[in-house]
Amino acid sequence: MPLIKPRTRGKQIVRYIARLDRENLEALYAYAEFLGEPPDYVLNQLIDTVLAKDKDFATWRTSHPQSFLPQSAPRPCNSRRNEAQHGAPTLASRGQTATSPRVS
Repeated sequence: MPLIKPRTRGKQIVRYIARLDRENLEALYAYAEFLGEPPDYVLNQLIDTVLAKDKDFATWRTSHPQSFLPQSAPRPCNSRRNEAQHGAPTLASRGQTATSPRVS
């Protein structure tokens, strides 16, 4: 039985670029395939699920309700439009392969 909840509609989606360990990236894409959902959905659900279990964070967040987004907050995006125009992102579409990671 999957640990991740069914998709919820109507949430605002923003674009955020992150770096992941190779093993986590593989696990992310494998779990997304298992669920039949995109990787960004899996990441959002993991954050919701894991942070909800942290009682100290929940208490701290109650007393610190303000936004902690940096001044240059991520822009909202239309993920359906982006996927329709560009397809699902892959390592190859970003000029990377599983054996030759991009060095930054």
